[in-house]
This record gives sequence, C-alpha cells and structure tokens, in this order.
Amino acid sequence: MSDESLLPHILDLATLDADRMPQDARKMAQLSLFDWMVVSLAGADQPLADIIRNFVAKEGGVEIAAVTGGSMRLPARAAALANGTISHALDYDDTHFAYIGHPSVAIFPAALAAAEEMRGSADDVINAFLLGAEATCRIGMVLGRDHYDAGFHQTATSGAFGATIAAARLYRLDRSAIRTALGLVSSRASGLKSQFGTMGKPFNAGAAAANGIEAASLARLGFTASHDAFAGPQSFLNAHHAAHDGGKQISGWSFDNFLFSSVSHKLHACCHGTHAMIEALLLLRANSTFLADDLKEVRVEIAPRWQNVCDIKAPSTGLEIKFSYVFLAAMVLRGIDLAAYESYLDSHCDDADLVALARKVTVVGNDKIADSAARVTIYSRNDDTQSQDFDLLTPIDPVHLSKRLQAKATALIGGVAAADLWSLVDNLEDVSASDLANQLLMNRKQGQK
Repeated sequence: MSDESLLPHILDLATLDADRMPQDARKMAQLSLFDWMVVSLAGADQPLADIIRNFVAKEGGVEIAAVTGGSMRLPARAAALANGTISHALDYDDTHFAYIGHPSVAIFPAALAAAEEMRGSADDVINAFLLGAEATCRIGMVLGRDHYDAGFHQTATSGAFGATIAAARLYRLDRSAIRTALGLVSSRASGLKSQFGTMGKPFNAGAAAANGIEAASLARLGFTASHDAFAGPQSFLNAHHAAHDGGKQISGWSFDNFLFSSVSHKLHACCHGTHAMIEALLLLRANSTFLADDLKEVRVEIAPRWQNVCDIKAPSTGLEIKFSYVFLAAMVLRGIDLAAYESYLDSHCDDADLVALARKVTVVGNDKIADSAARVTIYSRNDDTQSQDFDLLTPIDPVHLSKRLQAKATALIGGVAAADLWSLVDNLEDVSASDLANQLLMNRKQGQK
C-alpha cells in the first residue's frame, strides 16, 4: 500500500460494518472506556479541570453533552475539549506503542459528545471509538518515527483524525463527507511534545477531540475542503515529517485484525514510557534484599526515543516528575506508590534523599530495546549486580487486566463508585450514551474510602 492509497484505506475503515469489527478489539475498547471514565473522574478536581470547565462554561451554548466534574451540558465541541483535557490531566490513560500515543483521551471525548448529540447508545460509542482508534494507530504508523522525533505529539496529531472518524461515524456521514472532514481536520491537527510537563500536554488531547467534532460537524453541514489535504501534495503527511517510507508500514493490512487490540493500560500515574522501568524495578525490589542506601548505580536502558520524552533530569514540579526516569526510579526505590496520583508532589523535587538517589540513576538509550521495554541493572556497593527486563507488550489475559483496572479504579475513585461504573460498562445492553455521560457528572468523592 502506498501513501497515495492511505486515504481510501482509511475511508474503508471508517465505513466498516459493525459486524466486521474484531471481537477482541471491541472487548479491549470496552475496557478502555471503563479506564477512560475512571481517569476522567479522578482528574476532575485537578487545577486545570477548573480552568477548562470555567473556560467552556463562559462560552455557553446549546445544552448537549456532559462536562466531567461539572453540572453543565454544553455544545459537543466544548464538551469534547474539556473532557479530553480533564481525562489526560493525570497522564493515567492508555497508550498504544505502535504509534506512541494515547488513543482514549483524544477519541472517547469526541465519540461520547457526538453520541449524546445524536441520542446514541453505549454500543454506538464503542463502535465509533474503535474505528477512530484503529485509524489513529494506522495513520500514526504511517507518520512514523520521523514525525514523532520532530516534536509532534501523536496523541493530538494522529488522534485528531481518529476523533474525526469517530464523530463522523456517529453523525452518519457518507464516504464523501468523511473525506471532507479528514481534509478539514488536516488543517487543525496539531500538538507538540514541548508541552510535556505542563497543562499544555492534556490540552493537546482536548484539542484533538474538539477538532474532530468541529471537522465532522462542518462536513455534515456541507462545508468543503481539499480532498488532497490529508495525503496528497502539500498535505498533512508531507508537511508534518511523515516517514518517507511510511506507506510500507501498512502494506497488506486488512481489517481482519485490529492494531488497537494491543493497547496498553497504565497502572502508574506517569508517562507510559517509564512504566517498563517501573515494573522492572518493582520486580527487583520484590525479589531482592538490596537496600536503597547500599546502591552504587542504577542503570536504566530504554529505547532512545524516550530520552526526548521522559528523561527530565531535575524536575521542578510534580508534573515534571511524571517525565523523569531518574526521579521515578528514586521514588520506586524509596517505596513511594506511583499508582497513587497524590505521590507526584512538587515538594518531592526538593527532597534531599530523593535527589541524591536520583543522581545514582543513569539512563542509556539502547536501539536494541523496544519502545515498550526496559532493562534495569542495579550495582551495589559490595559489587553485587542484579538485572531485570520488562516489556509492556507481554500479553495480559483480559480477565486479569479487568481486575487490575478495577483495582486501579478503586484506588482513584473509591470502591463504591468503581463498582457502580464497572457494573454499567461491563454490561452495555440498554445503556445509552447519556447514561455514560451522566456518570461523568457524578461527584467522584461519592463512595470513596
């Protein structure tokens, strides 16, 4: 498949019949819906949540879609902007390593808002999300490493196209209108990695969701756009550093299997690029008798691309800690729970013990290590050496994964709220999009321990 044939391929995907969607991918989308709603509720009282809610509330408009943590309904685009931003506030949402991006926070807000507008069902939300997420994975792989390494945040760039497809599906756009919507969002899709460690990073996700609603809505009204804006001459792909051989990435792809099935869910409230290191360190702590004070050096080997993402050597805020291998390693070694979002305190940055331990951590790029993996080696003062490898893509049984996600939910929003939400999402028959959205309006403190 060539770059020129990418657009027809994506249009085929966007118009795929629901009964052709792989069931394993659909089940994973259902788990991601639960996880997305949990992290949305957990992020609802963050400072940026108040700011973005106040921002969209002042603009007002027709009451259509729920805004997380508030009591209002607003136009779909405004709700998507707010909900995408809020749900990425804790950086605790899923990641797909095929393109290095967060699919749920960019696409579910658009899908849910559009489904509320169209009075759709929860099944409609799942189906629209899954097609948008799969398109995001495939477009992201065509954009490739060059796009990401140039500084673009794939959650927002590739994600905007996925959000557009999800919204277009729910607005029941035909193939021609979807093509127009993709052309329109080609002028909107944006997002930079330089925002990492600030409120600008979750805003990237919110903007992607809002851009998807906007593009699909305008196409629905008959707005026109260049059909070459996505993949033609002087297109998004060409202007945004797409890999020169990106088309080869999808040669021979079919719709029998979805890439989205291998999405990875976060169990630590920090950049997903650090999770393989964290899991390796946790295994070393569980299976060893070393003491943090006896360490001479901790060597962390990761894929080189992560050195430009989450290798802040001296974080100055709790947000920056989420993108600091050395500090996160020090926190694990000190027994600090990285699953708890309360652990990411600004005051930790000035903790003398953590700073001293972080200085013992050496981060090394190794191009033989996959993006989803890490190798950690601990050298003690008595010259004892221990190593541990970990790969996030090691398959997890869906039943086991669901239990871990429910445990995460209990920690974040409380046992009662987590159980109620799981009961709703685990059985979507007769559940409407509005029923799902109403959960986002609930007080997340309700039922907390």
